[in-house]
Amino acid sequence: MQLVDDLIAGNRRALARAITLIENDGAEVRDALAALYRHTGRAHIVGITGSPGAGKSTLVNALAKAYRQQGYSVGIIAVDPTSPFTGGALLGDRVRMRDLSGDPGVFIRSMATRGSLGGLAQATADVILALDAAGFQRILVETVGVGQAEVDIASTAHSTIVVEAPGMGDEVQAIKAGVLEIADILAVNKADREGADKTVTALHMVLGVSNLSTRQVRHHGQLLDAGLPAPASDAGWTLPIIKTVALREQGVPELLAAIEEHRGYLQTSGELQRREEDRARIALVHILQAAVLRRLQKNVSAQQLQHLVAQVAGREQDPYSAADRLLPAVLTA
Repeated sequence: MQLVDDLIAGNRRALARAITLIENDGAEVRDALAALYRHTGRAHIVGITGSPGAGKSTLVNALAKAYRQQGYSVGIIAVDPTSPFTGGALLGDRVRMRDLSGDPGVFIRSMATRGSLGGLAQATADVILALDAAGFQRILVETVGVGQAEVDIASTAHSTIVVEAPGMGDEVQAIKAGVLEIADILAVNKADREGADKTVTALHMVLGVSNLSTRQVRHHGQLLDAGLPAPASDAGWTLPIIKTVALREQGVPELLAAIEEHRGYLQTSGELQRREEDRARIALVHILQAAVLRRLQKNVSAQQLQHLVAQVAGREQDPYSAADRLLPAVLTA
């Protein structure tokens, strides 16, 4: 396939076309992804998540510049929310990262969630594959920033950075389940503001009372441990807390060093293989879910589905029985 060959050769137009096919779920995208897959597995994927207004985009911009100074090529995926009313999305991260434009070693792609929960678009994992196959050594994935639903990034990235900021109530938010537990690195951004030390202290207190030296991520209620024993806490990864001022690029070298240190830890501890198996499992589940929905759409007419919906809404039938009636359509070729 010429598109695949051009993408692997580093053609940016081919990469952009491939990503568009992925987002639109084009007919030839499955064959293209299958051909690209054996060329992947070389990039280190870094997820950046946190509350809106914490400065994630500015921090991603600063990290990308720091990586470029070290000679790494960088792919950036910025996921923005889709309006549930209009279906539109702002996709404004290219504006925020305009000082990276024109750099041949940087590729920025904004994506809309299109209703996907967990802070990531459904196509994000496939776009990561395309960037990996295109030769980008570091891939930065910035999530929507909707708070505690940001857990999907933990099953997508190798290293997850949770960004906190002073004055946003995050010292309380951090204690809540679902955010802090997914972090491999904590960044307190806007550290020049009043209250930064209080935020750092609160995070240290949370880490002191919680055994978060290693993480186990639950995805849709299922523990993603691949059946492997968790490493002993004294041999595991200790969460670093790094203060940054992304606008002035302060603390960014330290944050980059922590990412690379975590990458080394993943490789030497065997944790990288476990996380790769987690990613593969999630990919299979998503593909199967999409296949089931496509099979239903093909074999069940809109009228049939609406009839069942009306019966469930009218309490003539419970939703479980209705689902059982639809299952044979999934098994039909």
